[in-house]
Amino acid sequence: MEKIYFIGINGIGMSGLAKIMKCKGYEVKGADICRNYVTEDLLAMGIEVFDEHDAENVKDVDFVVASTAIGEKNPEYSYSKENDIKILKRGELLAMLLNRETGIAIAGTHGKTTTTSMLSASMLSKDPTIVVGGILPEIKSNAKPGKGEYFIAEADESDNSFLYMKPKYSVITNIEEDHLDVHKNLDNIKKSFIQFISHTQEEAVMCIDCPNVCAVIADLPDDNKVITYSIKNEKARIYAKNIRIEGKSTVFEVLIDGSSKGEFVLNIPGEHNIQNVLPVIYLSLKFGVNQEILKESLEKFKGSKRRYDVLYDDILENGFGNKTKRVRIIDDYAHHPTEIKATLAAIKSIDSSRLVAIFQPHRYSRVHFLINEFRNVFSKVDKVILLPIYAAGEKNEFNVSSEFLKEHIEHDNIEVMANWKDIKKYVSRVKKDSTYIFMGAGDISTLAHEISDELKEMKGI
Repeated sequence: MEKIYFIGINGIGMSGLAKIMKCKGYEVKGADICRNYVTEDLLAMGIEVFDEHDAENVKDVDFVVASTAIGEKNPEYSYSKENDIKILKRGELLAMLLNRETGIAIAGTHGKTTTTSMLSASMLSKDPTIVVGGILPEIKSNAKPGKGEYFIAEADESDNSFLYMKPKYSVITNIEEDHLDVHKNLDNIKKSFIQFISHTQEEAVMCIDCPNVCAVIADLPDDNKVITYSIKNEKARIYAKNIRIEGKSTVFEVLIDGSSKGEFVLNIPGEHNIQNVLPVIYLSLKFGVNQEILKESLEKFKGSKRRYDVLYDDILENGFGNKTKRVRIIDDYAHHPTEIKATLAAIKSIDSSRLVAIFQPHRYSRVHFLINEFRNVFSKVDKVILLPIYAAGEKNEFNVSSEFLKEHIEHDNIEVMANWKDIKKYVSRVKKDSTYIFMGAGDISTLAHEISDELKEMKGI
């Protein structure tokens, strides 16, 4: 039995692959200095997880998989390199697995996890293998080995690891500036997507509501494999029309090549989620999913963990010194300006209560490169609270801070709170019906869960 070791095993992408490899019969172990909600899953599967990185951990393994966050000075990485133990990037291993099957790779600056999750939930009847960047309630995990022919996975453009992939089908949700510490500029990002599309063997399903996607299509040497989708351009091959909000649901009609597939219902808000679901509907029907089962699965879809994840929604009859105030706590992964703006607009479309955004900026490089894009993203909220920047392993080479970000955000009610206790006190003083959305890709989710758990304890839930 081959032994495989994951350096940074608790990462959402790494842990998913570790689960798949364990199910394929490999002896799997790994290390991570941070334990989180996936660690217990790994341990329950018999995967050993070390709390410290140590060269001793890799001395008996056949090959190593390294997270993108792992540097060459990591003792496990450096020992493996010095002793000729094969080292794979996470994206390389994922591509090796996906390329052997009918691979469906979902790429884009935003919406990858939601689109991958919806497609996975819709195609469960086909028993696909799934690797998704979030916990999918339908499988209670971020990964599922399947016996069917389909392999559904996110394609990560952040470090160009999606270029290892050669999927049968791909989805491109949008293309924007991000990870400029790697790509340097938008032109390089577009070139990477052109290369990714060239690796797609059958069809690339692409959202033409995004100008940069349209620009990439125009630059393709051959666009015969392109299938377009849109909520704005009726000339798209997949098109949503008659979009309307009914209560907290969004209803819309879908046309594919001019033929109506009837009305669909989503219970996650926002126009961006209608965009996300269009390639899901197209591919699910193409692969033979029953249309009524498809509609039912999409109507039931509540999102994956940390994507518009409603942790608490109830009346506080007592507690926190208030009476009959409705409080909602939402946990969301949005950290790029476009994601933040779309998510907040979606909430306001169905929720008229006071909205407070509690945001943990992610990476010094993102704040530096996208500082102008952050300027107006919080215009829909009543108050903004900024936490200190989550470094994600970066050094602050750009000399930026949350105070610096505050000065560039146009909002009359904004402050920086470094202490989680201060944020808990602020939430505890709620004076009117309020929705608090905790946003960011760092550890802010822990804070959201702590506050939600305290509220539930008071309610006796």
